[in-house]
Amino acid sequence: MPRSTAEDVDGYLAEVAAPDRLTALVRIRELCRTELDGYEEVMAYGMPAYRRPGGEPEIAFANQKQYISFYLMRPDVRESFEERLADQDMGKGCLRFRRTEKVDFDLVRDLLKAAAERPGEPC
Repeated sequence: MPRSTAEDVDGYLAEVAAPDRLTALVRIRELCRTELDGYEEVMAYGMPAYRRPGGEPEIAFANQKQYISFYLMRPDVRESFEERLADQDMGKGCLRFRRTEKVDFDLVRDLLKAAAERPGEPC
């Protein structure tokens, strides 16, 4: 999916054509909204993102052509989950899930909880 021009997350999700992708993205959104209490849901860089009020995005997700991306822009949280992330398809700041049935929602939830526990500097 090319960079979205949607004005909000509902619009972004409406652009997702594949039902299995949409289901996974909606679940990630629900986890973000549940675990990131006090965060703002915004569109940033053409994807749904979550930030503390007035801050920079710390979490984001995207529907890419070949996979679903979960962006964790908190190096402190990534480092604290080093063992659990070792076997994941991971870029510098994102988890890539090439198949929707491989999305580790428990890991995503735990990463969100860790990010929400304390402020940190997003990269």
